[in-house]
Amino acid sequence: MSETVIVKVGMADLNVAGGGQSLRTTGLGSCVGLTLFDPVVRVAGMAHVMLPSSSISKDAALNKAKYADTALPELLLRMQKVGAIAARLQAKLAGGAQMFTFSSPAADTMRIGPRNVEACKEALWRYNIPIIAEDTGGNYGRTIEIESATGKLFVRSVQLGAKEL
Repeated sequence: MSETVIVKVGMADLNVAGGGQSLRTTGLGSCVGLTLFDPVVRVAGMAHVMLPSSSISKDAALNKAKYADTALPELLLRMQKVGAIAARLQAKLAGGAQMFTFSSPAADTMRIGPRNVEACKEALWRYNIPIIAEDTGGNYGRTIEIESATGKLFVRSVQLGAKEL
C-alpha cells in the first residue's frame, strides 16, 4: 500500500501535481484556494491567492501567485507544461471568507475575501474555465486538498468539519 504524496502550497504560492499526488494549502481565511483539474491527463493545480489585483503591488519583483489576476495565467502555464489543456480544465474555489466585520463607510475596501472570490471568478471567466464547485464566503478559515488522480477537493474547517467538492 502506497501513501499519497502531498505537495504543500504556501500562502501566495502555487504548484502543480500529477501522478496521484495531492496539493494542500492551509490558512485560507480571506485568501482563496483556486484549483484547476484536467481529467484526461489527471493533473491538478492550486494557487493560494491573497489579493485581488497585482495593480496594488509595490514589490520590485512581482509574486504572481499572490494576486488573482496573475496567479491564474501562471498556474495555467505550469499545467500546460505537464500536458494539461486549457479547454479541458475545471475549476473549484474555496476560501474568501470575511474574517472580521467593519462598520465604517470605507468598509468596502476591507472586503478582501469577497473581492478575492470575485477576482478569481473574473479571471476564470476570461480564460473560459468553468467553475464546477465552490465553498466560499462565511467567516471561518479553511484547509483544502485536491487529488490529482480524481480532482476531488476536500475542504476542512474547525466550524463545519470536512466536506468533498
